[in-house]
Amino acid sequence: MDTHQLDAAEVRVLGALVEKQALTPDAYPLTLNSLSSACNQLTSREPVMQLSDAELSAALDGLMTKKLVTERLPAGSRVAKYEHRLNYEWNIDGARQAALALLMLRGPQTSAEIRTRSGRIYSFAGVEEVEGALDALADKYPPLVMKLPRQPGEREARWCHLLSGEPSQSELSAAAIIDVGVAGRVAALEAEVAALKARLQELEHRLGE
Repeated sequence: MDTHQLDAAEVRVLGALVEKQALTPDAYPLTLNSLSSACNQLTSREPVMQLSDAELSAALDGLMTKKLVTERLPAGSRVAKYEHRLNYEWNIDGARQAALALLMLRGPQTSAEIRTRSGRIYSFAGVEEVEGALDALADKYPPLVMKLPRQPGEREARWCHLLSGEPSQSELSAAAIIDVGVAGRVAALEAEVAALKARLQELEHRLGE
């Protein structure tokens, strides 16, 4: 069984479990309701998803079949809880697990973006530690991540996970359009402000005449 070919829902569930294990250890493992909130939250997700309970259950069934997730029924509880098994099945934890989770939750990113967005999931000492973790994931067999060719206008190459296979060119192009970066947005705003100033000066000149 290939445990490296996951659908989008399975990738989101796995990433959410890793994230919440780090962020809310007291509430981990997660119930189905907690997992639904984690998968469908509007922040720190790319793309934003709205998975139904049926879709979540199907994703969990698939991940449990692949032995990537296990179901637990704590003593005295009537509600099942779920936890990932990446440290057992893929032998990854710490920096490598955090880097992979961020790629699962937010799509292709540069090493610097991963470090900036890691927050409380993992405290990377620097971009070099991120690169080391990504290199280790890329060196596994089969590889879990890959470094993408640098796109025109990008200063750094991005990384992506390979849990659903290699991304298509159309997916990469769409991600590049979405992730234009702060510099691109600032430049666009500056150009718009300059154009508005020029128009205002022209109107003032006409009124003066």
